[in-house]
Amino acid sequence: MNNTGVDFLYAIFLQHRNIQTDTRKLQKGDIFFALKGENFDANAFAEQALDRGAAYAVIDDAQYQKGDRYLLVENVLHTLQQLAAWHRQKTNAKILAITGTNGKTTTKEIIAAVLGKEYRIIYTEGNLNNHIGVPLTLLRIQEDTEIAVIEMGANHIGEIASYCEWAKPDYGIITNVGKAHLEGFGSLEGVQQAKGELYRSIAGQGKLIFQYKDAPFLHEMTPEHVSVMTYGSSNADICGKVADTSSVTLNVEITYPEDIAGSYPSRLVGSYNLPNILCAITVGMFFNIGTEHIRAAIQEYTPSNSRSQLLKKGTNTIIMDAYNANPTSLALALENLSRLTSESKWVLIGAMKEMGSNSDAEHAHIVDLARKLGLDQLLLVGQEFEKAGIQDTPIFSTSEELREYLLRHPIENATILIKGSRGSKMEAVLPAFEH
Repeated sequence: MNNTGVDFLYAIFLQHRNIQTDTRKLQKGDIFFALKGENFDANAFAEQALDRGAAYAVIDDAQYQKGDRYLLVENVLHTLQQLAAWHRQKTNAKILAITGTNGKTTTKEIIAAVLGKEYRIIYTEGNLNNHIGVPLTLLRIQEDTEIAVIEMGANHIGEIASYCEWAKPDYGIITNVGKAHLEGFGSLEGVQQAKGELYRSIAGQGKLIFQYKDAPFLHEMTPEHVSVMTYGSSNADICGKVADTSSVTLNVEITYPEDIAGSYPSRLVGSYNLPNILCAITVGMFFNIGTEHIRAAIQEYTPSNSRSQLLKKGTNTIIMDAYNANPTSLALALENLSRLTSESKWVLIGAMKEMGSNSDAEHAHIVDLARKLGLDQLLLVGQEFEKAGIQDTPIFSTSEELREYLLRHPIENATILIKGSRGSKMEAVLPAFEH
């Protein structure tokens, strides 16, 4: 679709501001975008969408066009992305983009909680951080939106650069760079190159980077002539530490500057969330959010969707952090568990996906690390552990199989870490503790 086409569609969009890609979620007056996937072609659902109340259906297969409410374009996905970029150019909202190997969703949500205390904001829902989710989020920006917090995920080089072309972020955050999606990136250097695309975008057209000072490689990735505001344990614009490493929930103590020093308790689990909270506090200070509003936002934020959740199940305390996993986040979670004061500690680990040729070594390393930390009550899920040659530790084919084992051999009076990649579906073991 050329600029004239985008301009025409944008005029329609201004009259029908809700975009939908799923006919099951349609509301009257929506614009339906008929996207294609590996196993479906939504062009076939265009008529159904209109029957259910959609104002228009955007399609890219002429055989489904049956009237002037069918908008035929060359490629529906590309049109969605172009429309989002066009809308971004028309809006006055400030864009804060977040990427990173670990912590980006949690960081995004805490930042949104902080900024939402004093600004009209929108932010990425759930983990809609890909080539479809980023445009959909941009298109949710309203005339009165002051700040949009956009999460950007990636599993190959060039992906973040594309998102930045559409979003043109004013501010950027890379939470960290670790071993994830190695199958697509090839190496840790590939991950750094991909995540660094956000920094390069800010250097070219943005205003400021918020940067974790305790991760020196982030400083090394920073282009020249870009403004940086830092957070970390020391020698940063905002400094803080974990108040009590033996506590299950995280309480952050800000040590500098003095005017915001003090305790910032949270409902998050794990000292590995320290930089995420420090980042949110730093962003809040930059945007002149009152200290008490920042503290309240952090204290009120409740994690969900199996991300750093603390659950009480019977006599057990469960750290449910099973939305995703990679070698970096798993190592941090194990180290955090090892510091907690609990007589009995169990670790239930699901396999890490998209590790490519590094899979055997990374899975073997994680089990070795757990044992070195004294976490020898291990239960593993996934053939990746078998391929890595793990012995003397129970390995289950699926999380459902592990659940059945736990029902027969219940764990009591323990602190239990549950973590694994999305594909491992580790949440399926939870019913075993419902008693």
